[in-house]
Amino acid sequence: MQAQPYPSTDVEPAPDDILRLPAVRRTTSLGRSTIYRLIALKMFPGQVRLGPRAVGWRRSDVDFWKASRPKAH
Repeated sequence: MQAQPYPSTDVEPAPDDILRLPAVRRTTSLGRSTIYRLIALKMFPGQVRLGPRAVGWRRSDVDFWKASRPKAH
């Protein structure tokens, strides 16, 4: 019996995937404090509760937020 290869970890997540804070920081280039400040100001998508001490963000919400940002010229 031949071993099955593991799926690649470089696969792009689906739009409805949940991103944890490190992935949101990489995706947006924002720091933790800035993300939470923008959430408080209703200028960034809110978190989704994953458990008693865990939150994440919907990838589609973060992607929409990024697309709605003004582009630098």
